[in-house]
Amino acid sequence: MKEEIKWHPAFYGGIELELRKYREWLEFEEEHELSKEPLHMDMLIIKKVSDIFIDNPIAHIFRKFNIIEYKNPHDSLSLREFYKTVGYACLYKGLSKYVSSVPIESVTVSLFRHIKPVKLLDELDKAGASVLKYADGIYYVTGIINFPVQIVVTSELEQGCHSALKILTSEASENDIRAFLTEAKELKNPGDKDNADAVLQVSVSANNELFEKIRRESGMCEALRELMKDEIAEEKAAGRAAGMAEGRAEGRAEGRAEGRVEGRVEGIVEVQDVYNWLFKSDRASDVEKATEDAALYETLLKEYKEKVTGSSKSV
Repeated sequence: MKEEIKWHPAFYGGIELELRKYREWLEFEEEHELSKEPLHMDMLIIKKVSDIFIDNPIAHIFRKFNIIEYKNPHDSLSLREFYKTVGYACLYKGLSKYVSSVPIESVTVSLFRHIKPVKLLDELDKAGASVLKYADGIYYVTGIINFPVQIVVTSELEQGCHSALKILTSEASENDIRAFLTEAKELKNPGDKDNADAVLQVSVSANNELFEKIRRESGMCEALRELMKDEIAEEKAAGRAAGMAEGRAEGRAEGRAEGRVEGRVEGIVEVQDVYNWLFKSDRASDVEKATEDAALYETLLKEYKEKVTGSSKSV
């Protein structure tokens, strides 16, 4: 059975990446609990310095307390969900220790979804709301709520930007994935790398065939290797036998995303090493055959290990 993709942790990582330049002035609280009962919002972003302008369109609307709701690619965003999220904002104000500590003018609501919620926008219009397209993929809702509300459609966001959010779908574009890998390769902050890792794991699981295509390119594979080098090093040192064996086999033989994420990443890098060696040896035809023949790939892998790495150990 295919493992369920955990979209929300990846979104949390993605939005922190989007706003990483302003980390000093923002506080991110995932699944902020509204009460002692099991009631929580997806994310609360607190702007710690009020006069700081965040030069990112998804955060132009931000004030001090910013309620974030994320819908994964398979979730609906209905009028009910819209008002429920608005209700979270009201509860956050009403349940604070002092009502005056959360002025209504300091609250905003942002709802994120990959696909434009056409039916919801039509229902909001019928309810008397005004829906204004502020920027590509960003719609401001006014007229029925007394604090700022926006709907962010990640698939419509500006081309060449916001790749960490745009690849959180099973229909990610090749350009967005390449942009994300290129950007992620340059990350230095450990927290940023962890967030990029969370995004990458989910996007690989949801778009395995596209990543299989991209990883054949040495430049892109190097980006993958650099992005997840710490995980690969830990895996090799720890020798995670059972789970790693399954994940590596799937990563090498099929390039699929169903295996363990750690094994899959190591498998992707290993396949690229073998293919690069074959290309340099003028054996491009073997590369094409190996992508369709797992047994042939295993034979080529053994040959590669014997001739290049000096090891004939079976894997």
